[in-house]
Amino acid sequence: MSLVLRRHDIVFAKFFLHALFSYLLINQFYLAAIDELGGDPVKSITHFTGMGALNLLLVTLSVSPLSKIFKIRQFVKFRRLIGLYSFVYAITHILCFLFFEVQFDIIFFFEEVINRPYILVGMTAFLILMILALTSFSFLKRRLGAKWQTLHNMVYLATFLVTIHFLWSVKLNVVEPVIYIVLLILLMIPRRRKVISMVSKLKKS
Repeated sequence: MSLVLRRHDIVFAKFFLHALFSYLLINQFYLAAIDELGGDPVKSITHFTGMGALNLLLVTLSVSPLSKIFKIRQFVKFRRLIGLYSFVYAITHILCFLFFEVQFDIIFFFEEVINRPYILVGMTAFLILMILALTSFSFLKRRLGAKWQTLHNMVYLATFLVTIHFLWSVKLNVVEPVIYIVLLILLMIPRRRKVISMVSKLKKS
């Protein structure tokens, strides 16, 4: 028997998620402002936003399996919201690097992207997430039709690239990024047909 969430339950849950994700992000900058993030607040914020984007991507991919396990179909109503916040954390991550690390030197920024493979991989993932965020609205979903789902399956590639970005950015302890890769593989197992189809289409293009 499936559990049905009432409309006000969904509204409350979305309000809670908005408040939670916004608070966590704003609080990092507040802690930096009052000098509570240690000796390198820029590194702390950059790491937090990057990990936030990755964690929210994995949560987004967990929505469908969880809705089937707990038999709550309406879980999927939260997927778009969580995915958009993943993009918000990702763009904050990029802006932190752009403003604080390269001092808004656009030429130096692109040089870093080209010369550092882990940054190139991360930027590729970000561009995919940006396309998905821009096409997440209902009217575009209707206009794109069947192509919309094919396009949004690219979230699998984006998440894979983010985990590789994390792995390559770590110099010593690779245990944490490896755990994330394992989690991603587990989430991809039920979607293996979609992944294989997506890879085939990418090869043809």
